Amino acid sequence: MAFPDKPISHLLGSNGPVHALTYSASPGTYILAGSADRSIRLYNPQPSTSIHPASSHITKKNSANPPAVPEGRLIQTYSAHGYEVLSLSVASDNARFASSGGDRSVFLWDVASAQTLRRFGGTQQSHSARINCVCFAGEDDSLLVSGSLDASVRIWDVKSNSLKPVQVLTEARDSISAVAVRGPEIVSGSVDGRVRTYDVRMGRCVTDVIGPSVTSLCLTRDGKAALVGSLDSKVRLMDRESGGCLKTYSNPEWKNEDLRVQSILGGKEQYVLAGDEMTGTPGRNGEGRLWAWDVLSGELKAKLTVPWGPAGHEPKKSIGKDGKLKERSNVLSCIAWRDNGFGDQYCVSGTSGIVTVFGYH
Repeated sequence: MAFPDKPISHLLGSNGPVHALTYSASPGTYILAGSADRSIRLYNPQPSTSIHPASSHITKKNSANPPAVPEGRLIQTYSAHGYEVLSLSVASDNARFASSGGDRSVFLWDVASAQTLRRFGGTQQSHSARINCVCFAGEDDSLLVSGSLDASVRIWDVKSNSLKPVQVLTEARDSISAVAVRGPEIVSGSVDGRVRTYDVRMGRCVTDVIGPSVTSLCLTRDGKAALVGSLDSKVRLMDRESGGCLKTYSNPEWKNEDLRVQSILGGKEQYVLAGDEMTGTPGRNGEGRLWAWDVLSGELKAKLTVPWGPAGHEPKKSIGKDGKLKERSNVLSCIAWRDNGFGDQYCVSGTSGIVTVFGYH
């Protein structure tokens, strides 16, 4: 199968950059997007069907010039955050999801009522800085794991009424940028250039030294390898047992040295996908770029140009301090693939705040 490079829908509504994307749990019908405008939006990426029958006068009038890429449907907006939303995680029953961001609290939401069920934060024992990542863990998603700028990973019990974390992991020397959970293991990536694996049952911590700051983590389905993105313009596939590097993915044109740009596995773990901070060559008309490598060979499979958004949503022109027009680029910082990398579509977003969904046609 060729790499899916055709946009199938645009998801609109955010009033600022999108920092977090995730699909609902399997079969992954819906997409959640967390934005700098402090809201989380739930979308159905399938374009809405026409409310007018095909024979109607209105449909005939509009069908002369249908939009090139249809818009998905905004179903619900979740508002309670006071700061930007940086991370999202959906429970396996799809009834709840967790979000975190600049608030120093982890929010647990009820999907149907759009109300927060719990907020973990605001006490002496909670995070003291923004929370970069959150993830469900444990049996029946009874725990939440969060990683913060305060260099700690905290584990919260969703079912207890206590506001204190069950456990605090403080081995990191700098901000925690990513967490992943698999069974009794918690894997954390930190700006100190280390990936730490905690076996909560055994009380053991194994540290793998990457070197440059770690910005993203993605475990393979069998849990034997981890994809690690770092600020030296490289993505590495690491063997979790030996700590060795199985493959490195990079390109002379691809730069990732300053921003937290996500990298993930997709296409049934055939591809490594990564966004682009667009510092090398800015995009024209606010475009962004997405890179895809072959997991096994490490060769570049695709380099996609992602538009700022649909026609009519071009970036606003801004004048720099020197009085010249500033080029704006769509820095793609978050990517999600349906069904944890095994589904038939994926979505990307970033600076423009517009989510572009790609799929196999």
